[in-house]
Amino acid sequence: MSTGTIQVHTENIFPIIKKFLYSDHEIFLRELVSNAVDATQKLKALSSIGEFQGQLGDLTIDVLLDKEARTLTFRDRGLGMTGEEVEKYITQIAFSGAEEFVSHYKDKSDAQLIGHFGLGFYSAFMVSSKVEIFTRSYKENSTAVRWECDGSPDYLLEEVEKEQRGTDIVLHIAEDSTEFLEDSRIKNLLKKYCKFLPVTIRYEKEIINNTEPAWTKKPSVLADNDYRLFYRELYPYADDPLFHIHLNVDYPFNLTGILYFPKLKNNFEAEKDRIQLYSNQVFVTDSVENIVPDFLMMMKGVIDSPDIPLNVSRSYLQNDANVRKISAHITKKVADKLEESFKLNREDFEKKWDDIRIFIQYGMLSDEKFYDRAKSFCLLKTTEGKYFTIDEFTEKIKPQQTNKDKKLVYLYATDPIQQHSFVTAAKERGYEVLWMDSPVDPHFIGLLER
Repeated sequence: MSTGTIQVHTENIFPIIKKFLYSDHEIFLRELVSNAVDATQKLKALSSIGEFQGQLGDLTIDVLLDKEARTLTFRDRGLGMTGEEVEKYITQIAFSGAEEFVSHYKDKSDAQLIGHFGLGFYSAFMVSSKVEIFTRSYKENSTAVRWECDGSPDYLLEEVEKEQRGTDIVLHIAEDSTEFLEDSRIKNLLKKYCKFLPVTIRYEKEIINNTEPAWTKKPSVLADNDYRLFYRELYPYADDPLFHIHLNVDYPFNLTGILYFPKLKNNFEAEKDRIQLYSNQVFVTDSVENIVPDFLMMMKGVIDSPDIPLNVSRSYLQNDANVRKISAHITKKVADKLEESFKLNREDFEKKWDDIRIFIQYGMLSDEKFYDRAKSFCLLKTTEGKYFTIDEFTEKIKPQQTNKDKKLVYLYATDPIQQHSFVTAAKERGYEVLWMDSPVDPHFIGLLER
């Protein structure tokens, strides 16, 4: 047995002392499960290149709640650690086992295994009065060890008996964090943060996650029904979407995901069932402002990118080069999909127009590049229920609706039934009247007139 003091470097704010590494304390669960996933993925990588010769066996990660003992345990069957590695990676904060692993295997195909979670282990102390680690390395003839710390810089490290390879992180839940001893709270958090992790997660004999969500697969192996089923997995009570876009980029940034066009009608529903951001299949947030352009916030789905910085300020995100590139790429892919749908089947596009027009109009009003793309497929609907592109409508009304200053005059009704007399009078003069009843239509008419 040995005791020691954790080396605190002044340039690193020690999370155990501060206890506020993240503003939201529930994040500890995401951090510890993703650490367990990393340890498991690393072992699989070592096995694939012949550096681990043993049997992988069952790699399921277990989360175990014991209300009476007031403990919450995270158990993996991954790499495990030797006593020396615990000293290095747990007690010497300046080192990162994840970074060293990637550096050592940077030329191997499985090197991209690590997320951006850094010092995540120490988030455990935000909800714990004491944390224990029981771990045994995958290396031959290694001895299992137990590490214990109560949140002060002092720790205990001793040899113990442990048959299985891997690591148990045992949290002794603090008095002010008893919510994390509630079964429903833990289950909901696991489903929130771990729903699509790439290693099987088990809680109370129930498998929590889908390890191969649709966005991780190649579009060529997915049918339309697969995309619909995945939408149902994300949003069980939503109507079927109109279109989907499968994102798959690996240069100059990494981005995968599936975005869906929901049926919007005239309702802004940006606050409901929002786009979810993941990093290597770990849920990060559904507050994707400054990553996704404003007008795309009405879309639904998933984006996954290890290149988006986590736990940083919004102002930082706005100025991050990768975030700007990702935002521009998503805008381009949306425009590509809409243009393709319009050209392939205009009749079907017209049928969907009432459900997507508020989205397209808002985009044209707020994003100049999107406007340049969308003006070819943006439709105008008349009170007779006919649809025209902007250029088609311009040509149609030019002879009758050009004023003395040679400017086009757009006539529109917000409610053709209530404004029947106005519409009838206009038609008798040979004028075309647009049907404009969405919240953005007054602004959109101004855009057309400019």
